[in-house]
Amino acid sequence: MAMLKRMSLSLLLLTACLTGCRSVPKSGEDTFSHFSSLTDFSSFTKSTGENGTVSLLSPEITAPIAWNELIVSWNANAPVGTFVRVEAAAKIANRQTKFYTIANWSLDNVTFPRTSVRGQKDTDGNVDTDTLILPEPAHTVRLRITLGGTNGIQPTLKFLGLSFANTSRLTTQHESNHQAWGKIIATPEHSQHGYPNAKGWCSPTSLSMVLSRWAEVLHRPEMDLTVPQVAAAVYDEDFKGTGNWPFNTAFAGSFPGMRSYVTRLDDLAEVEDWINAGIPVVLSARWDWLLPGRPLDKDGHLIVCIGFTDNGDVVINDPATRLEKGESVRRIYKRADVIHSWTKSHNAVYLVYPADAKIPKNLYGHW
Repeated sequence: MAMLKRMSLSLLLLTACLTGCRSVPKSGEDTFSHFSSLTDFSSFTKSTGENGTVSLLSPEITAPIAWNELIVSWNANAPVGTFVRVEAAAKIANRQTKFYTIANWSLDNVTFPRTSVRGQKDTDGNVDTDTLILPEPAHTVRLRITLGGTNGIQPTLKFLGLSFANTSRLTTQHESNHQAWGKIIATPEHSQHGYPNAKGWCSPTSLSMVLSRWAEVLHRPEMDLTVPQVAAAVYDEDFKGTGNWPFNTAFAGSFPGMRSYVTRLDDLAEVEDWINAGIPVVLSARWDWLLPGRPLDKDGHLIVCIGFTDNGDVVINDPATRLEKGESVRRIYKRADVIHSWTKSHNAVYLVYPADAKIPKNLYGHW
């Protein structure tokens, strides 16, 4: 029986990992999340449209968990006048859903508007801005990526990331990485406030801090951008805001040599692994839960974890800082409060780093 279980797990891993897919699945239906990545698309079926667009249809991708939420990230080289359309179809109880549009994305947002697509809900599922949500769990998904542009120019797809989650499952607690305690990553500090027309800019502000960090480390001044510049580059025309998670990571991943995606972790122990590796992590949390006593605010909030105190509390660059009131961008939040606040997004993070960076060992299949 043990041998049969090992064989079943091996077959599952083989099915889940297409050519170019790097993932380390955990076993069992009780697992909360799993991440798979693709950098080789030779197994996709390629077709050309009448207007010169190229469509890449993936084989059926099997996740090692039953999932009800999927976040797709992509990194592409997208010259002016090009676009990437991302669609996904799941298989539920042996029937395939329609292809839901996850994103119509362009880097320049001129010829082809950068938009999510609302109004897709049916009995099988719905897209909530950037997340495909199903009413019952699935095991597989097919992706359809359309690449197009003007004057025969097309974008080049570099990376796809699939973050599967079963939000009915509990996350797994792991032993803390105490090597990260007392470690702080020097990261530029930016506030989301004080700009004309600024509204809900926590995500691009967090991203601007991380990009500025890499601009310093890599001597890449083109990534040292102002908050308004990043906000303009991630704006979702349909959502009417800058909080679309994959739009943020797609912008960071559009820089040559950079890797950027959305995933979901189990707990802060995994964030500690990244801090120990010298890589700050953007967390999607809830502002009022980060510090008990704040006014009620049910919206999500993006913050940058830059380290941990000697006792394991969390050192954060918080965009929601009023510099004019003498507030500091760098804050220390209690560990328990960050854990609670992070549940708002089911532990979603942005991971942004050079593609050739030495990243933490992927012990639980989350990156």
